[in-house]
Amino acid sequence: MSQEQPKKELSAIKGTRDILPEEARIWQIAEAQAKEIFTLYGYRELRAPIIEPTELFEKGTGASSDIVTKEMYTFTDKGGRSITLRPEYTPSVVRAIIEHRLDLQPLPLRFYYIGPMFRYDKPQKGRYRQFHQIDIEVFGEKDPAVDAEIVEMAHRLLKKLGVENVLTLVNSVGCKKCRPAYGEALRKAAQAVKEKLCPDCQRKADINPLRIFDCKVETCREAASTFPKITDYLCPDCRQHFQKFLEYLDFYGINYQVEPTLVRGLDYYTKTAFEIVTENLGAQNAVCGGGRYDDMVREFGGPDLCGIGFAMGVERLLSVARIEKPRDSFVYFAYMGEEGKKQSLATARLWRSKGIECLVEFKDRGLKAHFSRANKIGADWVLIIGQDELSKGKFQLKNMLDSKQYEGTSEELAELILKQGQKT
Repeated sequence: MSQEQPKKELSAIKGTRDILPEEARIWQIAEAQAKEIFTLYGYRELRAPIIEPTELFEKGTGASSDIVTKEMYTFTDKGGRSITLRPEYTPSVVRAIIEHRLDLQPLPLRFYYIGPMFRYDKPQKGRYRQFHQIDIEVFGEKDPAVDAEIVEMAHRLLKKLGVENVLTLVNSVGCKKCRPAYGEALRKAAQAVKEKLCPDCQRKADINPLRIFDCKVETCREAASTFPKITDYLCPDCRQHFQKFLEYLDFYGINYQVEPTLVRGLDYYTKTAFEIVTENLGAQNAVCGGGRYDDMVREFGGPDLCGIGFAMGVERLLSVARIEKPRDSFVYFAYMGEEGKKQSLATARLWRSKGIECLVEFKDRGLKAHFSRANKIGADWVLIIGQDELSKGKFQLKNMLDSKQYEGTSEELAELILKQGQKT
């Protein structure tokens, strides 16, 4: 007789998590405030698919980036195509611009999007394998003033969300004109200290030494601090762009620091790169990061459109944000009998059309049990519909905050609730 196998406990996949209703309210507030601010600057929402052809990210994100070499969730679908869950958003937006020829439309190419990304990374506090980002992108605007404006916009959002003690780190990573000379100098410097680097950075020293700056291993960071600075290799165009960018940051009164080792984790950046960091996050202290990518659209086979944008990780952002969740205000219906239930349904339908949140639960309860339930779930109001109320056509409404009780028709009581809500 075979032994019955124990049932496996169902749980979320490692590196993912459930966002339960109470926490989801905080997410909704943060997302709504982001949308409001972005709209004020002329941005519009663009929603791209979660799955894309793998080559989109290999081409756009960079073959030597950690995302492509280590972190992508890639699988072969039933049609034999290599598909990847998006690890970031920018390549998808570039594809959408080219596919739909958005550059030929009169509207500004300013987009925002909020949604999940997927990277196979070691799960830790504030970092998940399914995580969420708030992103913005601007295309077709070369002026360094837009670089500074998006940094100012990010600061406005962080302030709105109560994120304090922030500093903006800035750098220029050059362009195709000045990067080769710097790359050669960097490769020589990396080879000279190769034995001091971790195995991963030893590989990067041969492939793309710029990525060594991303390493968190202390010995690699110490070695990288002795490498040549890219700001010493900038061509006149990149140098001028960077200087003007800094001037506009000064114009906005933004607190910043030039950080020559800041290169960001993606291969497509040109010229401007920046991160906004906070002292409240420890080692992983960046709440926002972005930069310019002037060659990306053209390299994808599209028009010659420059681009710049930033991304905020929502989980990390909310860990330092100070968002006050509004108190739920709703009416609980304490009804008795079948006719009381039907009257509750009719009244709730009317009140919802006026913008009043109503909760009708379909369980037989006595009046005392109804009030106990209303207390437990935090109802502001309880509407009592019993036989006496039905016969009179007037109902009893109790304010659970001050214990005052009112009598009236459904229309009269609705007006009372709405007026009370306006006062608060």
